[in-house]
Amino acid sequence: MRRVSRPVIEVSALTKRFGATLAVDGIDFAVPAGTTAALLGGNGAGKTTTLSMLLGLLLPTAGRIRIFGEDMLRHRYRVLPRMNFSSPYVDLPHRLTVRQNLTVYGRLYGIAGLGARIEALAQDLQIADFLSTQTGKLSAGQKTRVALAKALLNAPELLLLDEPTASLDPDTGDWVRGYLERYRERSGATILLASHNMAEVERLCSEVMMMREGRIVDRGSPRALIRRYGRETLEQVFLEIARADGRGAELRAAP
Repeated sequence: MRRVSRPVIEVSALTKRFGATLAVDGIDFAVPAGTTAALLGGNGAGKTTTLSMLLGLLLPTAGRIRIFGEDMLRHRYRVLPRMNFSSPYVDLPHRLTVRQNLTVYGRLYGIAGLGARIEALAQDLQIADFLSTQTGKLSAGQKTRVALAKALLNAPELLLLDEPTASLDPDTGDWVRGYLERYRERSGATILLASHNMAEVERLCSEVMMMREGRIVDRGSPRALIRRYGRETLEQVFLEIARADGRGAELRAAP
């Protein structure tokens, strides 16, 4: 009998309130091992709050998160060494050089052979020419690549990405997407990303969860969602959901 592996991420009735604001409203989802999934939605839909709870940076108001089978509220330190996160909107210390920043984070993860690991990632992600440059002096696109290098230092089994190709020119953005595909294929890693680049999501993701006002209002593969809404691209689906009220989107998506 074939053994079915447990999902890497399991979220149940996850809720987050900030005072009177309900940022995440009782969502449920699972991400199977070795897949790339996306949380999509407009600004304020709850994507970043959800990622922050998955990382243990925010405590849920209610609900449960299990990663690699572990309860993140009780045992997150068993899980955190196996995962990492990247966002171009989270700055690394500006006065440290790129190499110094990567060294600090690598030591936090206790990475053996750290110098060689940094050099290999620098070549892979095309940041070798500015390893000795202060991070604050980098362009936005260079900072995005450095943030991705930081996220890959510990060869994570679970990679959480917030706008992974923001500020990159089209050619470099395409290269990074290819790198992420190859990383998942060779490592078997699981990736969950939030992105406003729908072409990126169509290319990378096998599952999409559409969020609006803190709820998941629809989900499915990019191709299935495009068919369901009678559209030609995922961006058109995204705009229809984002511009509808939550109930209207759910009714429109119902089979």
